[in-house]
Amino acid sequence: PQNVLQMNVTNNNYIDPNNLTFEEIKILGLLQEPVSVTVLQNNNVQNSSHNITYNPVDKVALIQGLQLELGKSYLLRWTLGTSVNEKYDCHPGPNATKEKCEQLGCVWTEDTSSVGVPYCYYNSPDNAYSVADVKYTSSGVTANLTFNKSNLKAYEKSTLPISTLRLEVKYHTNHMLQFKIYDYANKRYEVPVPLNLPKSPESTVESRLYDVTVQNKPFGIQVRRRSTGTVIWDSQLPTFTFSDMFIQISTRLASRYLYGFGETEHTMFRRDMNWHTWGMFARDQPPGYKLNSYGFQPFYMGLEGDGNAHGVLLLNSNAMDVTFQPTPALTYRTTGGILDFYMVLGPTPELVVQEYTALVGRPVMPPYWALGFQLCRYGYENDTEIAMLVEDMKAARIPYDVQYADIDYMERQLDFTLNPRFTGLPALIKKIQEEGMRFILILDPAISGNETDYPAFTRGLEKDVFIKWPNTNDIIYAKVWPDLPNVEVNNTLDWETQVELYRAYVALPDFFRNSTAEWWMREITEVYTNPHNASKSLKFDGLWIDMNEPASFVNGAVGGCRTQELNFPPYVPQLGSRSEGLIFKTLCMEGQQYLPDGSPVSHYNVHNLYGWSQTKPTLDALRNLTKERGIVVTRSTYPSSGKWSGHWLGDNTAAWNQLDKSIIGMMEFSLFGISYTGADICGFFKDSEYELCARWMELGAFYPYSRNHNGKGTKRQDPVAWNSTFEEISRKVLNIRYTLLPYLYTLMYEANAYGSTVVRPLLHEFVEDKITWEIYRQFLWGPALLISPVLEQGAVAVNAYLPNARWYDYHTDEYIGFRGQFRNLPSPLGHINLHIRGGYILAQQSPANTTFYSRKNPLALTVALDDSQLAEGRLYWDDGVRIDAYEDGVYLLTSFTANQTILEIKVLHRGYTDPNNLKFTQIKVLGVTSNVRAVTVLQNGEAIQSPHAVSYNSQNQVLEITRLELELGKDYTLQW
Repeated sequence: PQNVLQMNVTNNNYIDPNNLTFEEIKILGLLQEPVSVTVLQNNNVQNSSHNITYNPVDKVALIQGLQLELGKSYLLRWTLGTSVNEKYDCHPGPNATKEKCEQLGCVWTEDTSSVGVPYCYYNSPDNAYSVADVKYTSSGVTANLTFNKSNLKAYEKSTLPISTLRLEVKYHTNHMLQFKIYDYANKRYEVPVPLNLPKSPESTVESRLYDVTVQNKPFGIQVRRRSTGTVIWDSQLPTFTFSDMFIQISTRLASRYLYGFGETEHTMFRRDMNWHTWGMFARDQPPGYKLNSYGFQPFYMGLEGDGNAHGVLLLNSNAMDVTFQPTPALTYRTTGGILDFYMVLGPTPELVVQEYTALVGRPVMPPYWALGFQLCRYGYENDTEIAMLVEDMKAARIPYDVQYADIDYMERQLDFTLNPRFTGLPALIKKIQEEGMRFILILDPAISGNETDYPAFTRGLEKDVFIKWPNTNDIIYAKVWPDLPNVEVNNTLDWETQVELYRAYVALPDFFRNSTAEWWMREITEVYTNPHNASKSLKFDGLWIDMNEPASFVNGAVGGCRTQELNFPPYVPQLGSRSEGLIFKTLCMEGQQYLPDGSPVSHYNVHNLYGWSQTKPTLDALRNLTKERGIVVTRSTYPSSGKWSGHWLGDNTAAWNQLDKSIIGMMEFSLFGISYTGADICGFFKDSEYELCARWMELGAFYPYSRNHNGKGTKRQDPVAWNSTFEEISRKVLNIRYTLLPYLYTLMYEANAYGSTVVRPLLHEFVEDKITWEIYRQFLWGPALLISPVLEQGAVAVNAYLPNARWYDYHTDEYIGFRGQFRNLPSPLGHINLHIRGGYILAQQSPANTTFYSRKNPLALTVALDDSQLAEGRLYWDDGVRIDAYEDGVYLLTSFTANQTILEIKVLHRGYTDPNNLKFTQIKVLGVTSNVRAVTVLQNGEAIQSPHAVSYNSQNQVLEITRLELELGKDYTLQW
């Protein structure tokens, strides 16, 4: 019989004098957990105070604390069961019942001990697939999977498991592998997003960081980190199924520390593993709890117990959800396509992001001006309002580089038009550009079909760019912002009525087609260079693409959709408004789109790629017109969107609880390979208030994408809308930002060249310290600048964690004298705590009203010595706007290295000479322990004349060298 161990004495002629007993029994290969063990002797149950442990990864049970005497016969019987953490949901759809559950061959137990434990769960570890023909080679594994269940009544046609599947594992590099499960008999939709993969696997058997095992009966894939033996993927679980419209796979996780998956608003950086399901589907959804928002990011980073890190991408673009449970385990459910996983092995968190961005594409390099402060709002009345704002900001001497116009500048919200109230905008843009500022315009994808004279629509028809109903020539019409001609809009009516009465029928371009990219390019060109009236040309410097999920104000289409099964698939993931199906606030899923090669795809499969497909054509158009690098910011993203754009975190609210959520959002987009990110400073919805907005300006000054943006109908919240004290707070913190821009620009270069993070979680630098695994109310810029903002109303101090390093106060230059602990740091309104990490050198530049002028100012260095009196840093510099400056080598890269009493400035790449003859005029060295009287400047080992002055503060241990004239682009040595 199964689950029984018989211990029979067959010969009993010796009694050991030591009274030996069996105290522990180990059972190998046990597929399920023994929930109880009974000990019998002569059919009588014995009292036994043993305990049972079970390792589900290795399938090993250990029974300890037994007292079975050698020389006696026993029978051990164990009962297999499912402990709470091993319950995998067998009925993830809504309205589960005992009957439906048992029909699926699963077990129903109403466990209310913990919220979220599934009532319906698999009663055995088996899944429905077995494995045959497993072939291991030096570059991967292949196998065939066969469906072998008789219980077919439980399935609808579209969820009936596919009978034979193919598994392919490829060892692409020593730190990256792919495993793909697909139907090789019938071609299925696969994501048309290109990844950077080697032509043939480049890993070697000796140097691979991982080992892969394919398990049979039930089927599973196990990936181990070779150096530690830690299992980082283990899918031998009962959930695995693969049908046309429902695919599910689970894996055990190496620890409960998991980060990523988006885009959704989260309350912590680490994901909560206590029975939570999160849906992913691009939607015009302001951030909110468990609400799927604008982007689709099926990537996570996992930490292992020892601090090693790995990353996993599921390259699938169908509506999806993921369930986290405390096992710890993760279940993916997707509604189409195939399973195509990519895993990177780190082993550090920062290396995970570098390896992931090597795969999907490095973050875009923004122009220097895009790192300046930016102002925007929805609801500017006219161009005069914007012009006055520009003047007021100048008068208040608040640094600011970029002004925007939202859809107000358009006539009736029609793309590529100019509202009569904004006839002065072309001249205003020209004026502010002459003053060193830049201008960004918004564009939405939806094009009105109700106009009599609207070239964007008629040329779109000619070029056949719009998404249509399948097998017809009819455009699918939605409604978004454009209004009908000749209507008087009554804003007092409720929203639904306004949509019905005033909004035009709009067509949505299919950006996958080459013809659409050409059409889009032409329409944007005519905004930039108006062919009918040159004085109407809007010479924008960047483009902001919104509503590209794509958003619609009617579900599906005007008049509804036509194919029930695609819009309400058999499994609708756990999205917001789940009962509304997939069409909530977007287009019908049967919409017909065409890939560049002409092959047809349904919107059902590529919905989550809509924003992605619009982003590159937009950047191409922008660069073509401006002949500069420019910047595109997009609302909807997919893995690799960061190659072409930045992203703002969407329509947030003016509320205190939004401050830390913006930090979490930025850190998540750092993982996703989008480094140019930030939230709307002071909040988009609702009126902001003074203290909140002031604290948000302090935090927002450290968003890579630093923009104060506001919704229509709310009161002004720009820095000159409050009072002189508010202006002073804004000026002070933005001057710090502008001073540090050379360092930030260098971080942007490093992200673009090497894929490192700009907004960096503390755990990326201090992963050996588990306290940092939980920190999300502070963040780093790169490795060296720690930002600890106030996030609470009324607070005059911040409880900040200073990890184990030497930290200096940015404002006072003092070594703070403690590390590896939380401290309450004073933080009155107007002060943000900033700390420089010992061991690093930060390049700086005197600030100005715009980067156009700050780029001409003197440079400086802050050298923060570590405990060993060492420090290093780099400065990347180019003209700030050239396209592909790094790729073409037209840049300057300088390294700074300090060792005890010597500072070396060395040019590593000399491909650019700045026309402003920039010089380092000031160098501060922090942590100099003994008095310095003189500093010598050398070139090529020879001392040179230098007019500098030296001062040393023994209390702060700061050496300050001023009036230097060290030219940027030359090598120097300083000795003290």
